[in-house]
Amino acid sequence: MKQKLTVTKAEMKENGLFLEVEDGSVSGLKATEQILADSDNLSFIYIADNNEDYTYISLPESVWPELKNAYDARLPVYVTDQRDQLLLKGFHEEIGDLIENIRGNSNYGEEMVAKVESIF
Repeated sequence: MKQKLTVTKAEMKENGLFLEVEDGSVSGLKATEQILADSDNLSFIYIADNNEDYTYISLPESVWPELKNAYDARLPVYVTDQRDQLLLKGFHEEIGDLIENIRGNSNYGEEMVAKVESIF
């Protein structure tokens, strides 16, 4: 079964955006440079790999304003737990492409399109 980590907090620092997961660990994960949309849960999903299976890192709508700020400033984005951190490689390119694909595209659902358009 795929592991899912959900970001619960976002903190902008001068050297990047740090997204904190409350439950689970990012230890041993590798960035895959892939982001998907989860329209049902109004979130983006960054895919990480641990050599055995994929881990879905959920970026819920509650942290989108911080994601937008990091995207605009081209700041690195990290996911952290209590001990480790993972740089989300390819974040800016992937999120940019996904946002452009979602804008005006009813296949993602009206609510997802409206939220993305209002924030990004």
